[in-house]
Amino acid sequence: MIQFAKKQLIGYISLGLLLAACAVHKDKKAVETDVNTKKELLYSEDFSNDMSNWKVEQMPNGKVEITDEKLEIEDAKGCTVWFEKELQGPIMIEYDAFIIQKGGPHDRVSDLNCFWMAQDPKSPNNLFANGAQRGGKFSNYDSLRLYYVGMGGNDNSSTRFRRYVGNGERPVLPEHDLSAPEFLLTGNTLYHIKIIANGGKIQFYCNGKRFFDYQDANPYTSGHFGFRTVDNHMTIDNFKVYRLK
Repeated sequence: MIQFAKKQLIGYISLGLLLAACAVHKDKKAVETDVNTKKELLYSEDFSNDMSNWKVEQMPNGKVEITDEKLEIEDAKGCTVWFEKELQGPIMIEYDAFIIQKGGPHDRVSDLNCFWMAQDPKSPNNLFANGAQRGGKFSNYDSLRLYYVGMGGNDNSSTRFRRYVGNGERPVLPEHDLSAPEFLLTGNTLYHIKIIANGGKIQFYCNGKRFFDYQDANPYTSGHFGFRTVDNHMTIDNFKVYRLK
C-alpha cells in the first residue's frame, strides 16, 4: 500500500508539473498576444460638443460644422481638417466616415482622403503657421512631409498611398496605386478607417481590409493628422487615437 501510494504521489506530481508547464506556456502566449495588441486610448472625439480640437483649412464655398453629433464636411474646391494635437508614434488612429449621396451640389462619391504624421519643414514647430497660405488648396500641401491616402480619388477611379518627402515630391509605388472596385467608394456607405504608424510599419485599413502595408526605412514618427477631401459631402464620427504598447 505504501509503495502504491508513493507511485500514485509521484504520478500526481508529474501530472502537476506537466499541467504547470502547459499553463506557463499558455500564459506566455497570452502575454505575447497582449503585447502585440495592447493599446492605450490617448484621444477620443465624438463631436458632441464643439470643434475646439480641430483647425479647418478650406477653399471658398465649402463648410465644416457639427451636425447631429458628427463632423460634417461639405466641400467645393478643397478642404483639410486638422486634429490640433501633435501625435507621437507608435500610434493607431480610427474613425468612421459616411459618404453622402443624396443629390446635393457636392454629393460626389470621391476623395475620402487623409494626411498623418504631417509636418511643415518651413515651420517644424508649428504646422498651422502657414495654414492660411495653404487655404485648403491641394497643391499647397505638396511641400509638407507626411503620409497620405487618397481613397476614391480621381473621380473614384483610384486609391493611392503616398509618402510626401517635404520638397514637393509625392512618389507613389505601383503597388500603392489601386483601381479594383473593392478599393473604391460607394455612396451612402459607412467606412471604418484604421491607420497604424508603428515605427517603420505604416498600414491603412478600411472596414477591416488592409489596403496598404508599407515598411519605411526612415519613418515619420510624429506630426499631425488631417481629414482631406475635395468636392465631397461626408460625415466623420468616433475619432480615436491610441498609443500602441
